[in-house]
Amino acid sequence: MSDTEDGLDAHALRVVKAIADTGSITGAARALGYSQPAVSQQLRRLERRAGLPIVERVGRGVRLTEAGRVLARHAATVTTALDAAAGDLAELRGLRAGRVRIAAFPSASSTVVPRVIAAVTARRPGVSISFVEAEPPEAIAAVREDRADIALIYSYPGDRREQLTQAAAGLSVRHLADDDTVVVVPAEHPAASHDPIDLSQLAGERWIAGCPQCRGHLLEACGRAGFTPDIAFETDNYIAVENLVALGVGMAILPRMAVASLPLPAGIAAPRLPPAESRTLHVVTARGAKSVPAVGAALEVVDEVLADPRRGGVRR
Repeated sequence: MSDTEDGLDAHALRVVKAIADTGSITGAARALGYSQPAVSQQLRRLERRAGLPIVERVGRGVRLTEAGRVLARHAATVTTALDAAAGDLAELRGLRAGRVRIAAFPSASSTVVPRVIAAVTARRPGVSISFVEAEPPEAIAAVREDRADIALIYSYPGDRREQLTQAAAGLSVRHLADDDTVVVVPAEHPAASHDPIDLSQLAGERWIAGCPQCRGHLLEACGRAGFTPDIAFETDNYIAVENLVALGVGMAILPRMAVASLPLPAGIAAPRLPPAESRTLHVVTARGAKSVPAVGAALEVVDEVLADPRRGGVRR
C-alpha cells in the first residue's frame, strides 16, 4: 500500500489541530510537547498520504490550506472518539485514570462546580479534573476546540434559540434545569415583600447591569413590564452588586444560583421574578463524550448536584 493510500492517524490530526489553534508549527510543537522537526515530519507524511498540501507559507509563518482546515474541523470529533475508546479500556481497569475539563459560568463556579469536583475526586481518585470559568459563548468554544470536555451554560427567555443552536452546532446540548431569577432590592423598599415581584413597581429606579447576556435579560424583562431601565452601573461581580443595592444606589436582577452562593448582606431582599423569567441551564459536550468514562461519571454527578434540594433555587 502506498503512502497516499494509507489512512489518517490520530497523531497527524492532533498536529493539524494544534497548528489551527496556535497559528504556527512552532506553537503546535510547544503545545504538543514535540520537537519542531517532529511536527514538520508528521506534516510531510500526512501530505503524502492525503495527496494534498496541508499548510502553506505566508510571509515568515504558515497557515492551513483548505485541506488542512477540513482536517482541523474533524480533529476534535476524532480525538474525542479515541478518548472514548481509551476511556472504555480505563473503565475495564476500574477507571484508575482519565481527565475531565470543565468550563462553567461564574455563578456555577461557586455553587455547582465545587460539589462536582469534590464528588468526582472522592469517587474516582485516579481522575484528573480541571476547571475554568467562562461565560456561555467562551465555554461552548472551549468544547468545540477541545479545550474542555464539559461546558455548563445558560440561556434567558429572550435569547434566540437559533443562536444557541448555531453556536453549539455539531455538539451535544442537553437541558439540565431551570434557575429562578430574583430582583435584589433594599429590604425597606415597598416591592421587597412581593413574591413574585412586579417589575413595573420599579420603573423609576436606577439599575445595575451585568454581563452582556444578563444585561440583555434586564432590558427585555423590564421591557415586558412596560419600561426601559435606567442603567447607572455595570458589573458582573455579584458581591459588588449586592453591596451597591444595600447602599441604596440601584436595583439588579440576578439568578437565584448567584445569590445562593453567599448569605445576603444585611438590608437587602431578593424576591423572585415570575417563573417565565427563569434562565435555563444546559450542558454542552462533544458528541459521544458521555462514552468517555471519566466524562460520563462527571455528567452523572452534575445531574445529582442539580437535583439536590440544597442547590439554591434551580428547578428540574
